[in-house]
Amino acid sequence: MAIRLEDKKQIVSEVNEAAISALSAVLADYRGVTVSDMTELRKNARENKVYLRVVRNTLLKRAVENTDFECISEVLVGPTILAFSQEDPGAAARVLKDFAKDHSKFEIKALSIGGKLLGASEIDVLAKLPTYDQAVSMLMSVMLAPVTKLARTFNEVPSKVTRAVAAVRDQKQEAA
Repeated sequence: MAIRLEDKKQIVSEVNEAAISALSAVLADYRGVTVSDMTELRKNARENKVYLRVVRNTLLKRAVENTDFECISEVLVGPTILAFSQEDPGAAARVLKDFAKDHSKFEIKALSIGGKLLGASEIDVLAKLPTYDQAVSMLMSVMLAPVTKLARTFNEVPSKVTRAVAAVRDQKQEAA
């Protein structure tokens, strides 16, 4: 079915806006995936704040021009589904990787982060990135460790004095 010029312009502008605000992108080949499975993927993407879209390759090439994701133009061959991570850099990678585990026909083509094109084998690197909350938690535990150690050290001084006094008392009781 032919798409009117106005519709093409609208698609390009929508994808371009998503690309400008995105942190990472993942491309996959969705041939052989059923409609109900795609609906499940779209639902999961919405829950994880991932922009998911099937776009013609020619329109996608125009949409990503002058963005960090211009490098994905090299791998735009065949049917492609595009996922942009909007808040968490690893969200799109996690969503598509989990979907690919359950659907053998769904194949991840490539991913892009920071203007660099990475192969499909690098999906684990991006998928294992911590979420914002996990990163803050890790940072806080690292920041809290020296304070906790200092508190334990200060707590050890009275404990050592108490043990020394108890040892002296035990010695005097045994001597008497």
